[in-house]
Amino acid sequence: MNWFALILAGIFEIGWPLGLKMAQSAPSGKLGWVALAVVSMGISGMLLFYAQKSIPIGTAYAVWTGIGAVGTLAIGIIFFNDSASTLRLLSALFIVAGIIGLKVF
Repeated sequence: MNWFALILAGIFEIGWPLGLKMAQSAPSGKLGWVALAVVSMGISGMLLFYAQKSIPIGTAYAVWTGIGAVGTLAIGIIFFNDSASTLRLLSALFIVAGIIGLKVF
């Protein structure tokens, strides 16, 4: 259950940069997007707190930030026309490989 909470925390970690990005580009409703960002931060942090009860802190933090970083990169590529260069995608792959390595070893 703690691993599920950690993965969910990582997904909510994607929500706050998305909310802030949308607040910058939205002609109206900026406060709603900022609220989404703040709520996402809170939920993400609470789920990370729960997950660390049985998952080592270094592993939990790496998984949490890794899901947030790679997920936000994917959101940027898909919805905001961010660069999807080979080196950027390879770098994201290294992040994922590092997270898997922390879990396996």
